[in-house]
Parts: sequence; C-alpha cells; structure tokens
Amino acid sequence: MKIALISDIHSNIEALEAVLADIRDQDITEVYCLGDLVGYGPNPCEVVDRIMQCQVCLLGNHDQGALFDPEGFNSGAERAIFWTRSQLENGGGSSAARQSRWDFLGELPRSHQLQEGKFLFVHGSARNPLNEYVFPEDIYNKRKLEKIFALVPQYVFQGHTHVPGVFTESCNFFSPEEINFEYALGKEKLMFNVGSVGQPRDGNPRSCYAVLEDDILRFRRVEYPFEKTIAKIYEIPELDNFLGDRLRDGR
Repeated sequence: MKIALISDIHSNIEALEAVLADIRDQDITEVYCLGDLVGYGPNPCEVVDRIMQCQVCLLGNHDQGALFDPEGFNSGAERAIFWTRSQLENGGGSSAARQSRWDFLGELPRSHQLQEGKFLFVHGSARNPLNEYVFPEDIYNKRKLEKIFALVPQYVFQGHTHVPGVFTESCNFFSPEEINFEYALGKEKLMFNVGSVGQPRDGNPRSCYAVLEDDILRFRRVEYPFEKTIAKIYEIPELDNFLGDRLRDGR
C-alpha cells in the first residue's frame, strides 16, 4: 500500500500542481483527497478538475458550503464561498464541464474505509467527519480526545485544521518536525492530520501532505510559487487580501 494523502487545497492551483508533481516523482498513483477542494483561493474550477482524477475524494465543510448555504463561517470565508459558487456556476468552460463539477462535488462521501474499517479517512474527525476540528492543544482536553478515540477504529487520517501531526490515544501530539517527518503505525490507536496543500497554518508556507506506505506515514513539504497565488487573490475584490497574506506567513 502506497497512498498520497492530500487535504485542504482551497482553490490554490499553484500549490496543488506542485504537490501532484512531487507525488508523481515518487511514482505514487493512488491519491486520496480529504476534502476542502474549494474556498479561500482564486482557482476553484481548475482545482476541482484536477481532483476529479484522484482515486478517492471526500467532502469538506467548504465544499458543502459551496453546494449549499455556508454555516458557521466568518465573513471573509463566507464571501469567498459565495464567490466560489459563482465561479462554479458561471465560469470554467462549457456547461457540461460546469455540470460535471457540480455532480462531482454533490456526490462526495464524508468518509472512506480500508481493510474493513481499520483505516478511516475523513475531513474533520471520526466523531464528526465534516466539521469537528481536532487541534494540537486538544491533548489538554482529555475528555474530548477520549470521546473521539472511542470512535477511532485503529487509524484515522484527517485534515480540516491545516496543522499536520500525529495524535496518540495516550493524549500526545507530535508535529512532523518532532518525529523526523515519519511515524510508524503500531498497536496504539492514532489520528494523523495530513496538513494542508493550499493554506498551511503551522508557520510554514510550504504545502504539506502525507504518504501512507504500508505501516509508515511520512509527511512531505513542497515549495510552490505562493506569490503568484497571492497576486490572483489581490485581484479579486470578493476575496479578502488577508487570504493571500496568510499564504506568505503560513498562518
């Protein structure tokens, strides 16, 4: 088993193309996307077109927001969602192409399993696949983690927070740097956040994704021309400049 796990692309085609190139360089053919294809960024149609080629893709909360009404988003994220919806409805090629994107997004599942559920893939968490955030500081909220881990079959792979790392059932969190960018799957239940391709928030502006190979998960960081993405965001009045600025800071 060798699978590339990507998440939270957020309409950033420059980041996605760089990550897909890195995946090809490793001769990986299986790519799972854990959701949030769209939102925040300037190229939703192009990103959806590329992700449609993945072997597995899950629904993220921003994808659902584009399909329906956004709930719980701040004003900047909400404006970005409405602009994204307009692009999916009116831009990006023929009417058939536009319809295929809507059909693809509308049929995305909220979870995926391998090996009779031993491996669970979600966007948010095992408890709430779409919307629940599991942050590194949640290791100090033992009750929350206990409730989530009670629903973890063995290994869960997720995104949503844009912060990569490993959560253990014993309430520890390890960033990729702390574990030399790889972690061995053992008997303990584990949750892996694979990070964000299009909007990292761990202080590192490089795209982040993970590779699951047998019983090892490896994190990878990839450079991409974020200034090009930032310039595009600045040119779109409906997208707050902050959404570009944070790409430079990785926050």
